[in-house]
Amino acid sequence: APAWLRRLCGHLLSKRLLKPGGVQAVVRGVLEGTDGGAGAEAAALDWRKCDAVGKILAACPQQCLSLEDYYRQVCPQILDLLHIQDKVAARQFQRVATTTLLTMAREQPQLAEKHLLQPLLAPLCRCSEATELALEDLTAGAVLVPEAELGSCVEDVLKVYVVGNDSSSLLLGSLQSVLGVVFSLYSFAKQNVSYLRSPCQDILLWFLEKAEREQSLAVLEGLARLSSHVPSLHPQCQLRVGSEGGATIVLEETTSDEDEALYQKISLEQCHVESLVELLSHCQKSGLAGDFFIHCLKELTQVAAEDEAAPNPAVQPGGSLLELEQSQARQGRKLLVLQLVAALCEGVSDTVFTDIVQVQEFLAAVLHRACAHPAQGPGAAAEAQTLAMAMGLVAAVLGGAVQLKSSDFVVLKRLVPLLEELSRTYPDPLTQELASDLRIAICTHGACSPGTVGSAADSVLGRKPGTAAQSPAGPPGTAPSPPSPRHGHGSPSAPRERSKGQSMCREPSASGGSPAPCADILAPAGLQELLLSAYDPQPPSRAAALRHLASLVTQRDPEALQLQEKLLQVFLENVQHEDAFVYLSAIQGIALLSSEYPERILPVLLAQYERPAQGMEDAMAAVTRMKLGEVLMRVTRALGDMVFQHREPLIRAFLRGARDPDSALRASSLSNLGELCQHLGFQLGSIIQEVTCCVTAIARTDPEAEVRRAAVHVVVLLLRGLSEKVTEVLQDVLRDLYRLLKHVVTAERDAATVLHAQLALEELDTAVRRVLFPPQTLEKKIVVLP
Repeated sequence: APAWLRRLCGHLLSKRLLKPGGVQAVVRGVLEGTDGGAGAEAAALDWRKCDAVGKILAACPQQCLSLEDYYRQVCPQILDLLHIQDKVAARQFQRVATTTLLTMAREQPQLAEKHLLQPLLAPLCRCSEATELALEDLTAGAVLVPEAELGSCVEDVLKVYVVGNDSSSLLLGSLQSVLGVVFSLYSFAKQNVSYLRSPCQDILLWFLEKAEREQSLAVLEGLARLSSHVPSLHPQCQLRVGSEGGATIVLEETTSDEDEALYQKISLEQCHVESLVELLSHCQKSGLAGDFFIHCLKELTQVAAEDEAAPNPAVQPGGSLLELEQSQARQGRKLLVLQLVAALCEGVSDTVFTDIVQVQEFLAAVLHRACAHPAQGPGAAAEAQTLAMAMGLVAAVLGGAVQLKSSDFVVLKRLVPLLEELSRTYPDPLTQELASDLRIAICTHGACSPGTVGSAADSVLGRKPGTAAQSPAGPPGTAPSPPSPRHGHGSPSAPRERSKGQSMCREPSASGGSPAPCADILAPAGLQELLLSAYDPQPPSRAAALRHLASLVTQRDPEALQLQEKLLQVFLENVQHEDAFVYLSAIQGIALLSSEYPERILPVLLAQYERPAQGMEDAMAAVTRMKLGEVLMRVTRALGDMVFQHREPLIRAFLRGARDPDSALRASSLSNLGELCQHLGFQLGSIIQEVTCCVTAIARTDPEAEVRRAAVHVVVLLLRGLSEKVTEVLQDVLRDLYRLLKHVVTAERDAATVLHAQLALEELDTAVRRVLFPPQTLEKKIVVLP
């Protein structure tokens, strides 16, 4: 086009642009006739047009007096483009708005932050901890951010930041200021039914992926309330469920009940930790979860050191109030770090480390803690187990669990100073010896690998001595010795006894006591020694012996099969152990034994479940019965369809447990009952009447919320297990179940119970709709005429 025509068109466009509603009018005029076609060429043309319009809007016209005046007039209209309701044009308008905003942020960052990013994030900033609230103008329960405004803000942030995908420092910095509020909203949506959960999760994951690793770790630390890098939700703000599936932010109402306030505070902190762990479960491939786990371990060591160095003002008469507050803050931080480490171990520990560097950093953190604080005092057993696990992991890495390269040994050599210090200062001589041997193996790149390294690796990997693949440079001298006449099998401690006469491992018959933790309990030793090791005072040795006995049952070992009653007695006694590793191993053994011989073992288990052992306290008996309930459910899963012949005694036991005075046992029994009904399906028969009466009575009258919640959950599992055959199997009780669920939805105070009831109603609605409106299928029939 001629120059005069271009100038005139530009002048007219600029003049229209500066009028009210001009941005939308110009965008509609330029994009007229472009409907975002499905073809590749149409899509490319659509993108080019949107990009061109965005650049035009980002450029200040000559008619405007100043750049800031242009931004003041245009930026609100650009943000309005994100809220176009027309579904056909909404995608194009959002592209234009996102392109314009990102272009302005690159060209004029200060003005873009003032006129675009701050208004965009205003609803989230309004309730941030960094914002001063004018409390004198507000009353308790006043709405700070309405539901529609908050939902629109979250969606706009998703469109601009995540969909726009521009990781400039301006955008990351502006988003970081509201990440604490977004995380609180994500944690709230995770506990309730809300459409905001997915966009909040996408926003958080996008930031953690695009930011530098140090910045991401600092943000995670802030989200965990370990630092103030990320302003969180204002302490006087509270999230409430919105009527449209969103959320509303209101001013918190003060409560006079201190116990209720403390309970709410602890529940909120626990919810935040669980949400953070779930968020990190999506960051394992990038290695961020492993880095944060290591960061928490280092923080734990540092907090423990500060706690030992700082005096306790509570026991000092001259301690000031400030020192007392600082001490309480340190204790709170220590508890929070412990809670984080425990949650991370439980939630993401299986695949948390992605490379050898993270493994080395994890081991360095554990070894440094052992060097700084040797195992002593009330937590000595836990510290010793952690150190044994870490050193066993080093031995497993060196023993062939990972194919190591020369560069990997360079990384592992960073552990050498810590191992050397451990071999000199740790009080346990066995640990000193293993640390020295590990240091030798690392320094020689595995060319010299003492027998203790191979034994520790076999223990961690659970493999038999002599069958483990030795490292490429491993010497043949580390193979286990020939079987002894007493054992009949090889022993991992044999190389040590052959090479070093000061072995600390003794057999039970020789020492008169229990074997040490380094005994060969994971090797195929004699059955009598395994039974003795099952009563070892050290939990790792006892748990390993129980797991080996369970493996003998799985392998149908003839000697083990002859001692079924003895094995069951050993497992049942270890179920009462307080250590989780021990009683879980015992539960696994009982489940395997019961699935192999259900006719003999199940009656004993049911008798133990209904009538606990005499002389036990009520709390201990309830805990033991809950553990036995877990055993029964594992047996149910293993039996599959064969569980039908044991249907009546199992349901009778769980129905009796549902009437126990202990609320936790009642909830556990109901949970087991629901899973059993889900497995039985069509085989429920007339028992469904008893189950329905029990569930209905408990859901309506039980004083504990968790028990009522479990009762409604039984209905959910029952409906899921029957699926399309609900109306056929439950035809006699379907109306009663429906009335129960409607009663819970309308009259129940516990939110989680109401949620379970809503889920059950959805399952019921889906099943009934499938029956009333079956899907129409087209069938082709061929009829042969006579």
